[in-house]
Amino acid sequence: MTGADDALVVNNCAAALLLSLAALAKGKQVLVSRGELIEIGGEFRIPDIMAASGAKLVEVGTTNRTRIGDYRAAAGEATRLGAILKVHPSNYRLVGFTAAPSAKELAGLSHRVGVAFLFDVGSGLLDRERGLPDDEPTVHEALEHADLVTFSGDKLLGGPQAGCIVGEADLIATLRRHPIARAVRVDKLQIAALEATLMRYAVGAHGTIPVHRMLHESPDAIAKRAQKVAEAIGGDLEGAHVVGTTASVGGGSMPGVALPSSAVRMTVPDAEAFAARLRTGTPSVFCRIDDGHVLLDCRTVADDEIHDLVRAVQYALEGDDVDED
Repeated sequence: MTGADDALVVNNCAAALLLSLAALAKGKQVLVSRGELIEIGGEFRIPDIMAASGAKLVEVGTTNRTRIGDYRAAAGEATRLGAILKVHPSNYRLVGFTAAPSAKELAGLSHRVGVAFLFDVGSGLLDRERGLPDDEPTVHEALEHADLVTFSGDKLLGGPQAGCIVGEADLIATLRRHPIARAVRVDKLQIAALEATLMRYAVGAHGTIPVHRMLHESPDAIAKRAQKVAEAIGGDLEGAHVVGTTASVGGGSMPGVALPSSAVRMTVPDAEAFAARLRTGTPSVFCRIDDGHVLLDCRTVADDEIHDLVRAVQYALEGDDVDED
């Protein structure tokens, strides 16, 4: 599916990077741009993962501007170079006076100095599709230059939590033989869930994967769904109506990217208390509050979830009646 020679799956993307560095660069120096020393979930940071792997971090360039010449100089000064690592910042954006070498440039340098080029793309976007930002690298694009590419099985891929490593067969074989591979292997449930997700892509049915549907559904379809929700709860709440809004993709996948959407806006006596009842109810519903109104964004609601959503709102409204009494 990716065009890679081989693949290995571990339990998350941090583990994928840990295993790659431990197997290929333990005790050796790894070049990383200062602008890519990110902190991922759970307060784990790239330098911490690198230290745990036994690799030695060599910071290159500056936070906002790093050039291929910076990497070239660092490679020339390294006494025992193990790899060059590029990390896509999938949980923040650096804008303004910025510069970074391309993956093609880094691949050329790594091959000239005889080390592997690793590219952690993070979110796992397989192919570029309409409406997605150009600066989000796809796995296919990364594999055009990198020897190994790591990415998450969830996030933009839409499957279970997992760490996918794809690339050259001899490097994957080295990783598979490493003791850490056993410690971070996936279980049978993760394998089954990932296989089911990838099968959707393989047969062209990836539009049925929830995150894919949420990313690519048309604004008109969302508006129609929002209207159904508003009409269903309208009898219980005067003033529930559809408004245009924007839905954020999320900082762990596409930070700063917002998509046009539609929401049901409701006016309730106490928006904060109402939102809390929605969150703690069954089924649990997450909303947002805007200018004292409760908004239910319908981009993340599937058609078969409308009944459950309406029921949750009705339960929360009954709580309002109790509070007023």
